[in-house]
Amino acid sequence: MFAVLLLAGYFGLPAVTSANHILIPMDATQKEHLKAYGVAYWLLGKQVEVDWLLNYQGGSFACDVVPGAENELAVRGVTYQVISEAQYTSILSEIADPNANMDVMKLEKVPKIAVYTPKGKQPWDDAVTMVLTYAEIPYTQIYDDEVLRGDLPKYDWLHLHHEDFTGEYGKFYRNYRFRPWYQQQQRDAEATAKRNGFAKVSQMKGAVTVKMQEFIAGGGFMFAMCSATDSYDIALAGLGVDMVAEMYDGDPADPQAQQKLNYNRTLAFQNFRLERDPLEYEYSNIDMQPAERGVYEDNDYFQLFTFSAKYDPVPTMLTQNHERTIKGFMGQTTAFRKSLIKPDVVTMGENKASGEVRYMHGTLGKGTWTFYGGHDPEDYQHLVEEEPTDLALHPNSPGYRLILNNILFPAAKKKKQKT
Repeated sequence: MFAVLLLAGYFGLPAVTSANHILIPMDATQKEHLKAYGVAYWLLGKQVEVDWLLNYQGGSFACDVVPGAENELAVRGVTYQVISEAQYTSILSEIADPNANMDVMKLEKVPKIAVYTPKGKQPWDDAVTMVLTYAEIPYTQIYDDEVLRGDLPKYDWLHLHHEDFTGEYGKFYRNYRFRPWYQQQQRDAEATAKRNGFAKVSQMKGAVTVKMQEFIAGGGFMFAMCSATDSYDIALAGLGVDMVAEMYDGDPADPQAQQKLNYNRTLAFQNFRLERDPLEYEYSNIDMQPAERGVYEDNDYFQLFTFSAKYDPVPTMLTQNHERTIKGFMGQTTAFRKSLIKPDVVTMGENKASGEVRYMHGTLGKGTWTFYGGHDPEDYQHLVEEEPTDLALHPNSPGYRLILNNILFPAAKKKKQKT
């Protein structure tokens, strides 16, 4: 090698410089965006510090050249470059320019991930577990028993699968009450409630939401999609109130339930109206309805906000992407009505023309939460009992990238947000 370098210098050829860094671009040149997050997680698990280059080539990652890293990247099919110390210094100088909306976020620890999901969940249930599996990011599955016995502080990051925290079993009664999976889910939930000393599933779910809120306030990070967003806040607002109809819990709902809601308890929403029809596939008016949205599959998009990387690093991390316009997708809860969102919530993605927010973030105590509307970013109207999405067909999904930004968020050495 030294002979090659000497000869190169002798004949006037450019000398080969030592390669000290790995750059994982996250712009359009990346072949496997989703698996790139898995590699970043793998490196953290090997005690390798990762630089998250915010707004540089789509939110690229960089690290020192370490044994096994290139092999791991190659096996997973992730695009990368090996660059010299001088090249990396040049990149850091470009990022540090006060006029450049870029910054470096150090990722220092591997986040311990918990997914709140039932053991008998159906394959169509959850996009997050699918993308974690595809990206090869390990997680622990927990549910009501583990939450109620106080296990949440063991973890850094909690994802809520597409849960119904109101105790109404997803309001699937009208269409699916005779399905074996529905009946089994109800039996399992009732048995869990009884085991934990609750007379009703709705009461147990309310206690679970409180435990999760305590987890956030203590410094945890919570992420939710689809119905786990609005039903979570509804359960908090209705603590101690019977909002559940007879076919779900054996007795009628309190006719004054709406008047008894306490919006001071919620994370994101206020002044919403409950959907009192127990057969209607909706919880409240938080979710925008198709007729009022004015969009369809071919024109349903939302825009990501651009934040200041140097002054607002938290929302900047959560919106890293190679595209700023994201294809919309539906769910039981698709889009949040902007007029019902609390003023301190940070909107990160919205369809302004429709008055709907799709992606948002907030703080509680020492921790944070993120809500993301819709069910599956790569299946516009993913229906109950459909086959799960094959993410090998969508390795560059910008919608799924937003989920994975949240996975790495707890690994960051936080800088104080200045605005």
